[in-house]
Amino acid sequence: MSDLSNSIVNGEGRLRAELEASRAETDRLFKLVSDEDIYYRPLPQRHRLIFYLGHVDAFDWNQVARSGLNAPHADKTLDTLFERGIDPEPGQLPADQPADWPSLDQTQKYVARVRERIDGLWDEAPAELRQTAVEHRWMHAETLAYQLHNIGHERKRKPAGLIEPESRPVLVDQRLISIPAGRATLGRNREQGFGWDNEFNEMAVDVPAFEISRFKVTNGEYLPFVQDGRPAPHFWEQRDGEWFYRGMFESVPLPLDAPVYVTQQQALEFARWRGAGLPTEGQYHRAAYGTPEGDEREYPWGSDSGHPAVNGNFDFQMWDPVSVTEFAGGRSAFGVAQLMGNGWEWTQTPFGPFPGF
Repeated sequence: MSDLSNSIVNGEGRLRAELEASRAETDRLFKLVSDEDIYYRPLPQRHRLIFYLGHVDAFDWNQVARSGLNAPHADKTLDTLFERGIDPEPGQLPADQPADWPSLDQTQKYVARVRERIDGLWDEAPAELRQTAVEHRWMHAETLAYQLHNIGHERKRKPAGLIEPESRPVLVDQRLISIPAGRATLGRNREQGFGWDNEFNEMAVDVPAFEISRFKVTNGEYLPFVQDGRPAPHFWEQRDGEWFYRGMFESVPLPLDAPVYVTQQQALEFARWRGAGLPTEGQYHRAAYGTPEGDEREYPWGSDSGHPAVNGNFDFQMWDPVSVTEFAGGRSAFGVAQLMGNGWEWTQTPFGPFPGF
């Protein structure tokens, strides 16, 4: 997620700049596929890409203009279609066909028309709805990148200046770091400004002392688990007995020092296999934002967001994970690495509401 999208926006110009930045990112992602493949469905459970092309701008119009300013439909049929898509019957996977969707030209003209009208009304809309639209687009950029990762390399246009994942047969010096007992703040205070409903209310939890790995679990650490008979991760592929990582634009020999990309169930089973466990949400926050003195930082590395090139692989700067040992400047006060960026973190805490939800 962009550090812009995580900020509390105080100026009108900042919100508009965020809108332009998030539009540029989603536009960049859609340009990775051909016109024909915009009707491709990367994941059987999700919509075709054409839906997302129209959806992010339909959401902007429906939320900012229609809900916020009582504006009329931009196009009633497309406003409705791109708001929800063509939903399957309960319990079934989507079965729609490309012909069930508008043409690419029709969709692009709809997007252009909506953007022009949004730009003219943007400053009049409630700030909360404008921030919601920006945050929504950033989230779709993130999930769209995941969907595009699932498309075959031959279906994608490789961008210029691409930084490919390296093949590094290097095992990482993994060790446990002791985190002293302390408090961790979860959720968000309503007085801080914008937030999603599931982020409220703010709460503090007492976290007993624990130990956590200095680095994320690597492909190299996970490999013996697979060799012991467990299923390989989704982006691993085997050729002539050798393991490869299927990156966004090409496959490379498995980089042993990059973080392993697994499901929550796989992460939980691996932790048990190692005689350990996944951190709780409170433990994750304590390790990431806490300090030995009992204070909490704004970011794992301190109070200033800094530049991604120094503190981590985030802000859409790279297409694939890099070594878990990179970005030493982004470590927490306890020396735990990459608690933000270079992959998502699994915890054992079920997703659920905070008190006051």
